[in-house]
Amino acid sequence: MSIVAAAILVLVALFVVRLIDIQVVQAATLNADAVGKRSITSPIYGDRGTIVDTNGKVLADTVLRYDITAAPKFAQGGYSTTVKGKTTHYTIEQASQQIAEATGGNTAAILKKLTASKTSLYANLIAGVDVAGYQKIESLGISWLYPVRQTARTYPNGSVAGNLIGFVNGSGAQTGLELAYDKCLAGTNGSQTYERGLDGVKLPGSTTTTKKAHDGGTLMTTIDADLQYQMQQDLDEQVKAIGASSGTVTVIKVADGSILADADSSSTDPNNPGASNTAASFQSNYEPGSVFKAMTAASLIDSGLASPASQAIVADRRDFSWGGFIGDAESHPVEHLTLAGILADSSNVGISYMGEKMSAQERYAYMLKFGLGKKSEVNFPLEGSGSLGNPNTWDKQTNYNSMFGQGVSATAVQVASIFQTLANGGVREPLKLVKGCRLADGTVIDTPTGKATRVVSDKAATDVVQMLENTIPEGTLQGMVPISGYNVSAKTGTAQIADRPGGGYGDDYIISVAGIAPSEDPQYVVLITFTKPTTLKTSFAAAPAFREIMSQVLETYRVKPSTVPAANLPDTW
Repeated sequence: MSIVAAAILVLVALFVVRLIDIQVVQAATLNADAVGKRSITSPIYGDRGTIVDTNGKVLADTVLRYDITAAPKFAQGGYSTTVKGKTTHYTIEQASQQIAEATGGNTAAILKKLTASKTSLYANLIAGVDVAGYQKIESLGISWLYPVRQTARTYPNGSVAGNLIGFVNGSGAQTGLELAYDKCLAGTNGSQTYERGLDGVKLPGSTTTTKKAHDGGTLMTTIDADLQYQMQQDLDEQVKAIGASSGTVTVIKVADGSILADADSSSTDPNNPGASNTAASFQSNYEPGSVFKAMTAASLIDSGLASPASQAIVADRRDFSWGGFIGDAESHPVEHLTLAGILADSSNVGISYMGEKMSAQERYAYMLKFGLGKKSEVNFPLEGSGSLGNPNTWDKQTNYNSMFGQGVSATAVQVASIFQTLANGGVREPLKLVKGCRLADGTVIDTPTGKATRVVSDKAATDVVQMLENTIPEGTLQGMVPISGYNVSAKTGTAQIADRPGGGYGDDYIISVAGIAPSEDPQYVVLITFTKPTTLKTSFAAAPAFREIMSQVLETYRVKPSTVPAANLPDTW
């Protein structure tokens, strides 16, 4: 054999060995490397779920947006399109202009991103393009553009229930129901892979789902969006009218404790939340004042220590041997008042004579049964629980002041819950803001679990509701135009604010009206509060708003007018 032939045989042997090594020994590794270079993994997004009102009206939703990304490496030569056999070529400069026109972007900025790193496979040209812009991009047919699906949170009703909904930003759920029910609402992303050719273009039919995405659930609230809107409008108007710094309205359905509306003045728009997003009715503790007298009266009657006809001789001031005193809001001669009259006139002195029939510990136990001193069942983010202190350590002044809502604190929803209990025959229904979370498969989770509890007897509750019918015709709301056709029970509150430097009460007040209607068949409770009114600092300043709001509630839900006269229990003896 010649030297040349031997050399050829050696060379062929080397090729064979190398071929075997590539096709057999390294086949798996090389295939994986090749796939890794052309196989692209991308996310499949699970959308965040919606928040809806009690009628299914959307309060918070997720909308599609697209980031328009590109592979600059394949963009340098522009692109071509063929229509009806005619091919048209566009330069990278022309393509940049077309992309800008489709998305509302800037041509120069897009071109700069495409040419900054000419061998790069990724550049984000425009973020957050809406569906219309995305469709225009797709119609261009540019192979090196890759729209990436994103989502954005939107609140179609603006500030309606903004205090309750909360908001979502780039860092996730921040406040309100968005935060409290984030596990319900959050979607779970999946993933998919597709093959890309040498020109960077996605190969048709090559997409494979590697992990399924799951959309978030639908959070079903008890809020009536239409009623909530009207409550916010009315509240803002009255806050301005009486020069108050803020106000709240809470509307509760008596039968089941559902919160139908809970409005803050100047409610935040979750689309543009700014630095503050609060729900004052849940999160702000305050000394509620004389609305507490209804609870004190119910506790006394339930304990067998009083009745609507119980009598007291009431001056406008009561002085104690230990140096303290209690005064009524207005000067008046000595009066012979029944318990009904004490509530109608909102006499601090009168309720002190009645309330001292019970020990501090006994009254405290009733406060707990009415739901005070702890968060409501809603468990709203940053919800307040109020403060009752310890009855064993109350000083003598606090012991008396607590009978009419001073020296202790509560949230507005806690106070509203007191009146729901009285309106419901003494049975307290757990407060509800959410009905449940409906998952994509129809399963409903996060349903309310609390149980109704009896707080006072039906007779005690009914007696108080009937006594409170006197407030409008002859009590602290005398002069308010009655709500035509309906018997309404109401209790006013005028509570001093402890805001003096170093402690003590100042010259500002929180005024309120809590009401029940119709009195003989209670269906709805309305509580309205105003902080620091300036034009009139008595609870009567809240009367116009209360009348307007309660009237709208009765009209909205088509409540049948009263068919029996008011109880008209005696105020004096």
